[in-house]
Amino acid sequence: MDVNGKVAVVTGGASGIGLALCTRFAKEGAQVVLSDLDQDACNRHAAPIAALPIAADVGREEDIQNLVTATIDHFGRIDLFVSNAGIGIDGGIDTPTDKWRKIIDVNLLSQVFAAKYAVPHMLEQGEGAIVNISSAIGRLRDRGFSAYGTAKAALSHLTRLMAADLAPKVRVNGIAVGSIATSALETVLTDDGIRTQMVDGTPLKRLGQPDDIALCVLYLASPAASFVTGKIFEVDGGLEEANLALGLPDL
Repeated sequence: MDVNGKVAVVTGGASGIGLALCTRFAKEGAQVVLSDLDQDACNRHAAPIAALPIAADVGREEDIQNLVTATIDHFGRIDLFVSNAGIGIDGGIDTPTDKWRKIIDVNLLSQVFAAKYAVPHMLEQGEGAIVNISSAIGRLRDRGFSAYGTAKAALSHLTRLMAADLAPKVRVNGIAVGSIATSALETVLTDDGIRTQMVDGTPLKRLGQPDDIALCVLYLASPAASFVTGKIFEVDGGLEEANLALGLPDL
């Protein structure tokens, strides 16, 4: 799974799964671009791993364009683009319209923007890899996830369609992430009752760690996966149903 010398762009790179991705890529010898909303956070987390920090709001097309341009200006190429940044807003079908649009912009359209601006450079190079971070709730069901789950379901299928469009030079794969122990699950991590319910509902009887996802991304981004495209890898501890009911009442 050699990525030594490759240029890897990671969005949402200043915390959680994204930071684990950046750290893993740097450890394996890649040139890393760590991108997140806040420039100070980018700078702080990029320094220890010698990454290039570039702030970007992935919900804004011009920010993605600038991110790609800055990467090309600095490194001259992009080999790997990991669209990890996302937002989760609990809400069912009654989620306000502005929140629906925000969820779609950040969790779905950002990956479209990433491909739009990164792929031409990959095609010019003759190869490249894209990994989209989706979610298990994109294929499972539970109350309170209509907006977020729909966006992630669309992202998973976009990944398949994008792979068909970009073969054979650019490979596109995704990961449907389960319950990972990051700040996004702060309530779970600080409430023993909720944590126990979630762990008990996971066949492997633990929460995932950020590096569980990072190692799968490393595989998909590397030559080891050279015959893999258009696939969604379910890194979720074996989930076949949601493992934490929100307990929302009937409308």
